[in-house]
Amino acid sequence: MPPHTPKLLSYQPLGYNGKFIPAQDMSSKSSPVLVLSLSDIRRDPRVFRQIDVLKGQRAVLAAGTGIMAIDGVTSYTIPIQRRTPVGRAHALFCLKTGRFEQFYWSQGHVIRALADLGHARYPFVIANDIQTLPLALHLARGAPVLVDLHEYSPRELEDRWLWRFLFQKYSDYLCRQYLPKATMVTTVCAGIAEEYTRQYGARPTVITNAPRFHSLPVHKTDPSRIRVIHHGVAARSRRIESMIELANLLDARFTVDFILIPGDAKYIVQLMRQAAGSRNIQFLPRVEMNQIVPFSAQYDVGLFLLEPTNFNYLHALPNKFFEFLQARLAVAIGPSPEMARIISQFGCGLVSQSFEPQALAKELNRLDAGTLDKMKAQSSQAAAVHCAERNADLLKTAFACLLSGPT
Repeated sequence: MPPHTPKLLSYQPLGYNGKFIPAQDMSSKSSPVLVLSLSDIRRDPRVFRQIDVLKGQRAVLAAGTGIMAIDGVTSYTIPIQRRTPVGRAHALFCLKTGRFEQFYWSQGHVIRALADLGHARYPFVIANDIQTLPLALHLARGAPVLVDLHEYSPRELEDRWLWRFLFQKYSDYLCRQYLPKATMVTTVCAGIAEEYTRQYGARPTVITNAPRFHSLPVHKTDPSRIRVIHHGVAARSRRIESMIELANLLDARFTVDFILIPGDAKYIVQLMRQAAGSRNIQFLPRVEMNQIVPFSAQYDVGLFLLEPTNFNYLHALPNKFFEFLQARLAVAIGPSPEMARIISQFGCGLVSQSFEPQALAKELNRLDAGTLDKMKAQSSQAAAVHCAERNADLLKTAFACLLSGPT
């Protein structure tokens, strides 16, 4: 039992799809690989792609939050429980006095997952993000563990003083204590991989957030109507208001559509008020994850201006960037180094000199239809290289190594 773990209650293992595999069925070669994530996996493209690669080769038990129902996969919902006032006071005490193990193992979802998932044996376990790694190592019982680090955890929300005050040292502790125990480490881009190596000695394999390849045509740009799209989570830290300011600086040829995933409902209302009266801005309903690329293909430009307010934003290389490529759009960004590297390599978009809205608006206003068509053609070239199928080969190799055990 992990240190400081409260006595576990006796829970009946349950999965939302009613196919939770009892422990006695997990000891054979058909034992499922366990995929752990503190996210709704159906809405988490990166975790979903891991499962998609695995399920053609091996039984999979996917454990995440939200209502889990994935074809061909056994599912388990991790219950996220709120602490009582006394529990919150205890958690704060643990975080501020360095009792990080006690804090970790007293979390309700960790206790419940240990009880429900700890009776089985798994050929290997995938831990998504550092917060699941201690749990994964315990559940693995010595089996290999791959940890996929979606962000640079020790500086994830460093722009928020409360996160720095409560969680920065805790996140650093988890990395120092548990990363050396992982069998294999992956992450999303070169800059984040290099920082994990520099700070913790880990050597992550880079597996990007690219979606599957879409065979789509490059459509010609209408010189009189250039359509721009931005889609993503409505988070205040992303400062989406800068892109609304940018849209208002574009000339009459441009329209800008926003598809915002609700993260902060009040923030979306604020953004809509800011855009009220704008001649060229629309807010559209949410599009399902598997439809975002074909939907975006009707546009000309994919827009993402992300001020580097924290380390992860500086090194952002998000799903939407690759979705823009798959949709055969020209990509318009600020000087974000990871995205800029690919744009420079393929010539598939433009990069402004600064993160000021005026700088990127100026670059967009200079474009003509012919230049946009050339950029979109180059996005088609980039789409063949930056796709989930290429990453699937890396994942298959990693999974084969984990299943083969030590050499």
